[in-house]
Amino acid sequence: MAALVICVRLHDGRYHGKDDWPPSPARLFQALVAGAGLSGPLEKNDREALKWLEQQPAPIIAAPRAWQPREGVLFYMPNNDSDRIEGDLAKMAKIRTATKIFRPYLFDAKIPFLYIWPLGPDTADPPQAVFSLAERLYQLGRGIDMAWAWSEVLDDAELERVLADYPVQIFRPSKNGSGRLLPTAFPGSLGSLERRYGAYRERFSYLKEGKAVKVVFHQPPKARFRWEPYNSPPSRQLYELRDPFEEGVFAPWPLERAYELVKRLRDAAVGRLKNAMSNRTADIDRVLVGRKPDGTNDCPPENRVRIIPLPSIGHVHADREIRRVLVETPPGCLLHPNDVQWAFSGLDLIEPDGGAVLATLIRADDESFLRHYGAKNDRAYRLWRSITPAALPENARRRRIDPARRAEQVKVGDGRRAEQERAAAAIVQALRHVGVREDIHAIRVQREPFESNGRRAEDFAEGSRFEKHRLWHVEIEFSAPVRGLLVIGDGRFLGLGVMAPVIQVCGVYAWSIESGLAGSPDPEHLAKALRRAVMARLQEHFKEESLPAFFSGHEPDGSPARANRSSHLAFAFDPLQKRLLVIAPHVLDRRPPTQDESENLSILERALDGLRELRAGEAGILSLSPAVLELEKDPLFAPSQVWSTLTRYRVTRHVRAGDARQALARDVQRQLRLRDFPEAEVIARECEGIAGKGLEGAATLRFKVAVSGPVLLGRSRFLGGGIFVGKAPVQTQSE
Repeated sequence: MAALVICVRLHDGRYHGKDDWPPSPARLFQALVAGAGLSGPLEKNDREALKWLEQQPAPIIAAPRAWQPREGVLFYMPNNDSDRIEGDLAKMAKIRTATKIFRPYLFDAKIPFLYIWPLGPDTADPPQAVFSLAERLYQLGRGIDMAWAWSEVLDDAELERVLADYPVQIFRPSKNGSGRLLPTAFPGSLGSLERRYGAYRERFSYLKEGKAVKVVFHQPPKARFRWEPYNSPPSRQLYELRDPFEEGVFAPWPLERAYELVKRLRDAAVGRLKNAMSNRTADIDRVLVGRKPDGTNDCPPENRVRIIPLPSIGHVHADREIRRVLVETPPGCLLHPNDVQWAFSGLDLIEPDGGAVLATLIRADDESFLRHYGAKNDRAYRLWRSITPAALPENARRRRIDPARRAEQVKVGDGRRAEQERAAAAIVQALRHVGVREDIHAIRVQREPFESNGRRAEDFAEGSRFEKHRLWHVEIEFSAPVRGLLVIGDGRFLGLGVMAPVIQVCGVYAWSIESGLAGSPDPEHLAKALRRAVMARLQEHFKEESLPAFFSGHEPDGSPARANRSSHLAFAFDPLQKRLLVIAPHVLDRRPPTQDESENLSILERALDGLRELRAGEAGILSLSPAVLELEKDPLFAPSQVWSTLTRYRVTRHVRAGDARQALARDVQRQLRLRDFPEAEVIARECEGIAGKGLEGAATLRFKVAVSGPVLLGRSRFLGGGIFVGKAPVQTQSE
């Protein structure tokens, strides 16, 4: 197979089509017609080429990432009221009252737009005139979007390479489902454009009424195009592996045998579908197996059904055995999602050679489990880790060491680093193959699992077609959040390369101190240094304006922002893990952010991007790297019933009590009530009065139920004081 590709590049990185991104195939078709008609009526060859194009299915579109400015450009233009000025053009300014706001799409002009028509075995070759049509294109969209184009025919290998290397977004037409609707040409579109052009030339007629002549306007007919859905979401069905004999009981499958599970389920579903639809055996093999009998590829990967085993995760004590399977039918699949669903519903997992029934696939009533894999909500995540290892190409395999010659063949540092670099490069390519093109901040590869209940990479090789040296556990940190479901690598259709997001705290930004820290500095001193650095970065954004109280903690008149609720950022130094933190007020108060706070957090994220060094006076010149926060493990955030001060607590007000310790305990209890924490027993372990600061001390909190962090309390909580750390993780029963 081959494909016709028309490449379009705009002179400027602007596109003025209203509510039309990416530029639709209809826009391209109109631009080709306009270019061919510049010199007069369409020639026969051009007309035949355009008629060939309008008979083709909707093309694949590759487009650069675009954004629209918040504020557009305001244009003033005459309204349709020339009678008021009696046709005097010198008075045109008096009726120039109509306005339009243009908000163009902005993008990188160096990246071309690609329109791709796959040419199947039954498709006639494109006429030669198609190539000259592309060369005569001079604009795309509105007349101000000047452009040029060229076209070529690519074979399968070249097309796959082009799409894999395309830097940004690819939009594919959808057969099943509804997605982003874009107008495309279909038989009759060319004729409708010609009729519209002819009617437009005669849109004015003149009627004589006595001595006066009246101008009559006739609305030209609209051009006809067909609306096609693009990038429809896949159809997903979640199934549970249930015991065939005991109702309501799971039949868990070992994690390291994920490959075998998927292969058995796939083959059973193929057999069921072929028995029911014997006339579609070729289509069934294409979308479920993806290969012809001779082993060659027979279906584009984006149109294949995915069978994804989902091990039990979500808690540190989860055993990670497979209890659920997700079946995903893409919008471009040759089979209808209902047929795929029927094939898997109630499917029995049987031992080889007709043995006992091990499990039955039952449609899950509750799909909330998918949130653990980033597929149930609209959230996106920056950090992802493999649950089953990714199968990478041969050039990314580890070098085998002969056990009998281990001492001679040991890998030195340079060799190990080269292996990991090749694996990281293969992972970047694997992400492109599944349509993920976000910038990557860091990649980590290893044989060991990232969680204690996981399995080593080589354990998954037994019974599979992948050598153990090609299997890697992967951790990927993206520069921007990415949505799930994420499955990568050559084994992504066979249960390998399943990724899960690491849930991080929204509104908390952390940096590890890599080097430069001198001694044991005062936490408040480091927090103030961090605050100064962040304020300086924010000031670059606000230019001459004063910083809002959300960032600075001060009102416009310079007075401190005072409220029972937290209203501004907190800065902290964690001496336990040698890291710096910036914490949003809604996190301190255990509440959702307001709309204004969400907008301010977007500004803060941009300001913090690239912070890698902090000059902290006597504490040293600190080299920083972004740190990832994990809710389930981090001692500042993981649920715990017992919390103790990590940095000293400073009372907010002095109350009359029996002694200083009782005064400190009562102040802590008051702070807990203000932050909506449950009741707790407060044990003041020590306290002392400090000149110029007040009463400070250490305390332990004992809650009746587990409480999640962070717990920052007291008068100095915005500058590194009053940080509490959890003492023990919560023990819960795993599935």
